[in-house]
Amino acid sequence: MSERCSQICWPEGKSFAFTIFDDPDSQSLEAGRQVYGLLRELGLRTTKGVWPVRGPREPSDSGWTCADPGYAEWARELQEAGFEIGLHNVTSHTSLREETAAGLDQFERIFGHYPRCFAQHYSCAENLYWGDGRLSAECRLLYNLLTRFQNRNRFHGHIPGHPEFWGDLCQARIQYVRSFVFEEINTLKICPFMPYHDPVRPYVNYWYASSEGSNVQRFNAAICEANQDRLEAEGGACIMYTHFGHSYCTPQLNSRFVELIGRLSKRNGWFVPVSRLLDYLLQHNPGGHTITPGQRKRMERRWLLHKIHYGTA
Repeated sequence: MSERCSQICWPEGKSFAFTIFDDPDSQSLEAGRQVYGLLRELGLRTTKGVWPVRGPREPSDSGWTCADPGYAEWARELQEAGFEIGLHNVTSHTSLREETAAGLDQFERIFGHYPRCFAQHYSCAENLYWGDGRLSAECRLLYNLLTRFQNRNRFHGHIPGHPEFWGDLCQARIQYVRSFVFEEINTLKICPFMPYHDPVRPYVNYWYASSEGSNVQRFNAAICEANQDRLEAEGGACIMYTHFGHSYCTPQLNSRFVELIGRLSKRNGWFVPVSRLLDYLLQHNPGGHTITPGQRKRMERRWLLHKIHYGTA
């Protein structure tokens, strides 16, 4: 599955690619300013997920939204500095179709465009092909056993006629959606055909995979010195999944994170936002890749093993 990695020539003579999609869970404006101030200083440009609205019901998370004072202005500053602003559902609780549509429009008003890149918030029932809907029939039962059937038929964003359906809006406005997450620094090694289209899940234009780094401890483990060296030696690409609100600032920035991300920034990497990296991969596979049942089956099995270990996205 690593054949494509050796065929990629990264722009500007770079040896590898590295980026991050940061979900906004538990993240305050103050903590966000600290992390992104460091990334900006080091020359890394990544993707920050946001919730464009504060929903009308009880939020599932304490993270700030674009409706909180100063947050939208700060996110626009990040965008102007070269960071990408992505979507993490329109708010942290489940939204009906009309609420999702209004949230997408609010994103466009704030940032001047609809989101190109999307990562789904775990608890939102309007998620697309989520829960056991992420999996083919033969892996679905094991997943439901692992999750005690809590996510069986729970997510409805891809079901026409359901009050939470918005698949057509996603298809029309969003290019890339995060799929499986793996314990491997070289995301492209696990999913060498990303971004890919899945004809069984047609409301998503292209899916992309990510590397596990959901909190500061897992992020640091993923980008340890040996893994950094290997990523560069393999000429690979890493799309880290994380929440910069999960213990990165307590209240100072985690010293190990500062050390490792500083070391990484000095390597010969192409440090660009998620959509720019995926656009580049798509250029090398015009029209995109349509995933085969065999490719999907291998990823599903590996992801289930990962879920047994981590229990995260």
